[in-house]
Amino acid sequence: MKYKKLLLNSIITLASLLLLAALVVYIFDPFFHYHKPLPGLKAVLTDKEYQCVGTLRNFDYDCVIAGSSVCENYNNYWFDAKYDVTSIKAIKSYGGIADLVYYLDVAYENHNLKRVVFNIDPAKLAAPSSTTFEESGCPMYLFDNNPFNDIEYLLNKDVLFEKIPYMISKSLIGDYDEGNSYNWAQWKSFGESETLSHYYSSKDILEMKDADYYADNCEANIDLLEELIQSHPETEFIFFYPPYSVLWFDRIYKSGDTQAYLYNMKACAERLVTYSNVAMYSFISDEAITTDLNNYMDDVHFSDDINYYVVTKLGELEYQINSDNLDSRFDDIYRYATQTAVSKLNEYGAMIQQEQ
Repeated sequence: MKYKKLLLNSIITLASLLLLAALVVYIFDPFFHYHKPLPGLKAVLTDKEYQCVGTLRNFDYDCVIAGSSVCENYNNYWFDAKYDVTSIKAIKSYGGIADLVYYLDVAYENHNLKRVVFNIDPAKLAAPSSTTFEESGCPMYLFDNNPFNDIEYLLNKDVLFEKIPYMISKSLIGDYDEGNSYNWAQWKSFGESETLSHYYSSKDILEMKDADYYADNCEANIDLLEELIQSHPETEFIFFYPPYSVLWFDRIYKSGDTQAYLYNMKACAERLVTYSNVAMYSFISDEAITTDLNNYMDDVHFSDDINYYVVTKLGELEYQINSDNLDSRFDDIYRYATQTAVSKLNEYGAMIQQEQ
């Protein structure tokens, strides 16, 4: 009897501790799976794979900034001031069009959106039109609505002993800026030498692919975007191609993708600009930015100064793609990719490291 009582007490104690741990996680909820931040605490957003879905479901907003890692350094408040909205980010690093559309579908579950600002990475138009969350190891127990697998979150020691204290400390100590959700620029160095040190150009030049090489994937991805646009005529969609560095054009030339990527970009623009609730822009051939490697840390990731520049230029005719100027705009982009970019790359010459 003595040992049975001891075992029972141990079970009760263990169950109580587990219940207490789960309750603490539920109350503070650093991944915002159940609710918004508690009064007095900030929305400390540094783990996009774990926090995006929860914030999209539970926060108050009417604008979504959707994109890959090149969108993480936008400050939400820049868009708030420009468009008179309350913004939130939906970020999927290395993700495809389908991932971002998935996030937006989550946003629309409980929100009416005035605007969606959508970064289109050209390579993603060529990728399969399926989501990548599971294959990239995202915590699917935070994505679904199954309360039974929440145990992985509620009884997670890293959440209890790292994420909650981190959120509290960032909220109460220092000057954490909630607008800088998922921002990584503060920990990186930018400049020509830094950019070139992270870029290795292929020694091989592959045969140039036909322009329609990725057409099936591209059309399927555009279908996803069109379905989204058609389903929400009340929302203004702002799509744009980001300002990758000139080194990116070297990479796609060496891989034989230049013609196919430009074909995809134009095909996407041709279909999207026909909608009255769509505005489309391109910064990919903005020579003043893209040929200056001081703006970058590698071939695609630019500093937050460039993020701010993009926000200030959205809406300007110089960068807009519409039905009237589509052909001429893509003639300029093609000229940039095949002439200007090549000329600038020749200037860097021996500074560009070759793959071993």
